[in-house]
Amino acid sequence: MAFQNLTLCRSCRATNRIPAKHLADTGRCGSCKAPLGPADEPIEADSSNLLPIIQEAKVPILVDFWAPWCGPCLAAAPEIKLLAKEMAGRALVLKVDTQAHPDLAEIYQIRSIPHFMVFRGGKQFTQSSGLAPRSEMRLWLERAGARMD
Repeated sequence: MAFQNLTLCRSCRATNRIPAKHLADTGRCGSCKAPLGPADEPIEADSSNLLPIIQEAKVPILVDFWAPWCGPCLAAAPEIKLLAKEMAGRALVLKVDTQAHPDLAEIYQIRSIPHFMVFRGGKQFTQSSGLAPRSEMRLWLERAGARMD
């Protein structure tokens, strides 16, 4: 079975399963039929969902590799959250806690954090270590194909 993100309807609070390929789309609640907007918050990624989202998403993806003990990572978190809201429907933002998921840090050869990777069409497009302003992260996503509004 393919990965599906669980999303709560803001109208009726029903849980809806959203396939990875539709995380950036607008849909409808299966219960009350109210609109469900695209993912507008960073998605917590782990070994079960990171690769399916990277492979199936129709929009560019920014992955923030971070850890809870990392001061610069914590400083970046509010900007990452704002970026997810700003890019909703045009890109996805994922967060990987490298302390909780050292296997993913190893697979993606993360040597310092915060570390950002952008994926497009299932493949790595670019990467950068260290803090970056939201405007730069937005530019990475736009260069990877995110529509500009």
